[in-house]
Amino acid sequence: MKTRLAMLALGTVVCLNPPAMRAEEQLPPAQVQAIEAIVKTLSIGAATYCAPIVAMYNLRYSISFAPTAKSKPGEIWRFAEIATPEVVRQTGYVTPNVNVLYGYGFVDLRREPVVLHVPDSHGRYYVVQMVDMWTNSFAYAGGPATGYGGGTFVLVAPGWRGSLPAGMTRIEAPTPWIEVQPRVFVKDQQDLAAAKAVLDRITITGLAEYQGRRGPPEPAYDYEIPELDPSIASSKMPFKDPTQFWKICSAAMNENPPPDAQIQAKLPEYRQLGLAIGKQWTPESTHPVVLQVMKGVASQIFGILGEAAALEGTRNGWIIPPASVGNAGADYTVKAVVAIEGLTANTAQEAVYYRSSIDNAGQALTGAKKYTLTFAGDMSYLASVSPGFWSLTMYDAASGYTIGNPIGRYALGGTDDLRKNPDGSFTIYIQHDDPGADRRSNWLPAPDGSFYVILRNYAPIRAVYERLNSPATFVAPPPFIPQG
Repeated sequence: MKTRLAMLALGTVVCLNPPAMRAEEQLPPAQVQAIEAIVKTLSIGAATYCAPIVAMYNLRYSISFAPTAKSKPGEIWRFAEIATPEVVRQTGYVTPNVNVLYGYGFVDLRREPVVLHVPDSHGRYYVVQMVDMWTNSFAYAGGPATGYGGGTFVLVAPGWRGSLPAGMTRIEAPTPWIEVQPRVFVKDQQDLAAAKAVLDRITITGLAEYQGRRGPPEPAYDYEIPELDPSIASSKMPFKDPTQFWKICSAAMNENPPPDAQIQAKLPEYRQLGLAIGKQWTPESTHPVVLQVMKGVASQIFGILGEAAALEGTRNGWIIPPASVGNAGADYTVKAVVAIEGLTANTAQEAVYYRSSIDNAGQALTGAKKYTLTFAGDMSYLASVSPGFWSLTMYDAASGYTIGNPIGRYALGGTDDLRKNPDGSFTIYIQHDDPGADRRSNWLPAPDGSFYVILRNYAPIRAVYERLNSPATFVAPPPFIPQG
């Protein structure tokens, strides 16, 4: 009965005109508390639902609209360097891989279809991920999906029905805006020029220009500027004013609506928060009681979702990756966790990601300690289809970025000259200080403070990603062992 009364009170509150009255002047304290409890539950659900599209909005702004933007809509910004800490701070991109050269291109398909061309890489690993604004990886070129021999594709907006040139593979996007994200394998600085040559041949071109015609005029975009803490990856939602989270969610979902099934079955849950298709949420139109709770949830959502990352379970201190990573459908928790911890993560068929932030005793990883990771026995989780590869990368726990260190080493992997034992086993030394000449080849430098690592397997063999469907079949990397 109390819950029913609180819901009735909440329905009354959200219909009120906030400037005309304040909640604390009109509602009894017990009723306010009941409303706050319900609004918090609704807000956590809504923030979980919104996190992916807000993360993509923030990334689009930094890539295409910020004063420091590197490419206009419809163009690809190609990394000229490996993803060092300095480079990744320009994007605000969380947990970047330093073994690939990235490209980022946001495309507004409402203008016209876009032609994507990918090259013959002559055996070098590359993949072009196509991501909608809800972080769903809806198509791939290159990689395990289409191989490395090249091809031409044309990307069209939802429901587009025009004619296209012959010889192209048509790909219909789920949202009007999408991101095209190439990744090209790069071994080291000596390999940089060859990797960049492949990346430069991955191109997107408006259909009109491709056909030698004049393209449509460029729209005058007028998007709200996300006010974020630049020292923290933008997908972690470090808004200076938490109400921006909700304003951006509302604007972004109206520009890039979710599937009809979600509009009908999911969004009505958040009607009482003021979130709906066809309506822009504003703090001024939100009752003070509701607004205060929504602000609190928005400011805490990174921490809330960070704790949810381990819901799939852990093994040896490694989070068991959900099989739906990269295209989680209606699994909103998985989609949100991936958005804040590893925005634009690939599907498991393209890459499997193992994440750890604790040692074998469940203690948080820190540069104040020294650790070993000894890879021995069943190492099938590292197996990939050539030219796939694996790598282990270090990240700062607070920012989500790679960490500067004296030797400029941010990752170790299968293409590095690791010192191995006769049986193929090997140990990686993870610590802040140099472990000495005999161990330096296997040293992954750690920061002073808290950190986490991600082990990636690009183009994994089928058995690796199929194991993700059941925790019982999951084979984990070795645990972090603290040294005395």
